[in-house]
This record gives sequence, C-alpha cells and structure tokens, in this order.
Amino acid sequence: MTSQQYIVPMSIAMGNDTNMKKTVLITGTSSGFGKAAVRHFARHGWNVIATMRQPEVEHELTGLSDVLVTRLDVENSQSITESIQAGIARFGRIDALINNAGFGLFGLFEATPPEKIQEQFAVNLFGVMNVTRAMLPHFRKNKGGLILNVSSGAGVFALPMISLYCASKFALEGFSESLSYELASQNIIVKIIEPGGVISTNFGKRSGAEAAQNATLKDYDAFVADTNAIFAGLRAARLATEEDVAKVIFEAATDGTNQLRYVATADIEPLVQARRETSEQEYLATMRSQFSSKRQSAG
Repeated sequence: MTSQQYIVPMSIAMGNDTNMKKTVLITGTSSGFGKAAVRHFARHGWNVIATMRQPEVEHELTGLSDVLVTRLDVENSQSITESIQAGIARFGRIDALINNAGFGLFGLFEATPPEKIQEQFAVNLFGVMNVTRAMLPHFRKNKGGLILNVSSGAGVFALPMISLYCASKFALEGFSESLSYELASQNIIVKIIEPGGVISTNFGKRSGAEAAQNATLKDYDAFVADTNAIFAGLRAARLATEEDVAKVIFEAATDGTNQLRYVATADIEPLVQARRETSEQEYLATMRSQFSSKRQSAG
C-alpha cells in the first residue's frame, strides 16, 4: 500500500452524485473473486452488471436484486460493447469497472506451447485493455469513473513455474499505473488490487489443468518436485477467502481516495514488503534461498 493517501471527494472518485445508487460492471464473475464481488456489491446497495462468457449456465447471480447477468468475453470486442450497452440500458449509467477476468498458467516456460502464452496475455492483459478502452468514452461523458484492475502478488514479486502469469500481471501493473496518470486528467481513478492465494477460489483448479497439458522435461524433474512441494506448503497456509478479497475490492471502490495499490491478503505481505521495502540484494537473497539453494548444492 502507498505510504500516503490523498482524499478526494466521492463525487470525483466515483464520477457520480453520492446520493445516487452506483453501478459497477465486473468481468469474470462465474466464480472466484468476481462472483464474490458481485454478491458483496449487491448486498451493499449497488447495481451490478455481472459479466461472464457463459451466462446461460449461471443460476445464483440471476436471482439477486439489481444484478444484470450478461455475456462478455474479454477477447471479443462485440460482446464487450454489447454488455456495456446492456448495462447502461438497464441502469442508466456505469460508475465503476472491475477488470477481474483472468487465469494462470502453471508450469515450465520451456514446456508451454506458444498458443497458451498468447492466451495468457490475451485474457490477463489485452482483455483488460479491451474492456477499459470500450468503457472510457462512457466515463469521459460522465466526467468521471473508477477502474479497478485485479492483479496479483505475482504482479509484485516473481515465482518460478508461473513465469507467464507473472509476466502478464507485471505488465498489468505497469499499464495500470501509467494509465492512472493519463486518466486523472479526466477525473477517472485507476486502482490495483493485489491478492495472493485464497482457500476457496477455483483459480487453482484451472491453473492445475493448464499445467497438466505441459510436457515434462526430465532435466527439470528435481527442480519441479522441490518447487511443487513449496507451493503445496503455501497453499496449505492460505487463510483468506474470496469473500475477504471482495471486501478489499469494495473498500477500494468506496474509500474516496486515489490510492493506487491495495494488498488484499495477508499471506503475500512479507514478500510484497521484501520487494518494495528492502534492497535488491536482500530481496533476491530471500527469493533464491527459497527456490535455488537445493539446485545449487546439487549442481
């Protein structure tokens, strides 16, 4: 989190009158952080445009008051435009955008097919850009708005076996920060949410499925076994839930500040601190002690 916050009027932060009911469009709401965020915002009196690739299979969110479930594929520009138009037609305007849709490739870079690399960036980075670009004319017309991009601890510090996921989230962080300077001139606030692992999201299931498609290179076997054991320990230590992350997303949307980054789960705080508050040498020594010592001694 930033060391200093600048309080701005809610009417500027949200691009709307504070007495009016706000509307948020959220991508990737079929599960995980996105679905939890829909429930949380709706529970707190917001109109919600809950978007997903297959809205016809969604049954829970369609029963919530003031929630519009509609199709949006971040790789399909027509679906993006249509979902925004449907949201405006239903609720009159959109005040906030939460770019949440994403997935993680888990496995060796060398074993990852080029088409999967393209897909990783198409969803996690270019998809955010596609939805954001489509939303900006509406925000400028409203003289303000709010964009929250869901990043990851893996957008702050890098871990082995998820190099492509890290690359997409590092790029998202840079894009978001740079965009925040541009859009401040239009009273549009950009914020970044940085969660770590949680105990109830389906994100890990898809990551595992993606990893299963990767061919194993025997030269990496010892490294992969050691690294998998480390990740298993990290997963066992998770305490946060997707609802906890949804609360942080809601706080970021309603705190009336232009704070840029929000660390959403306690499990990543030590690594975030090591990356942002220690020297490069200290940080790398910490990371290499976790992931390199066994390989170095074996070599």
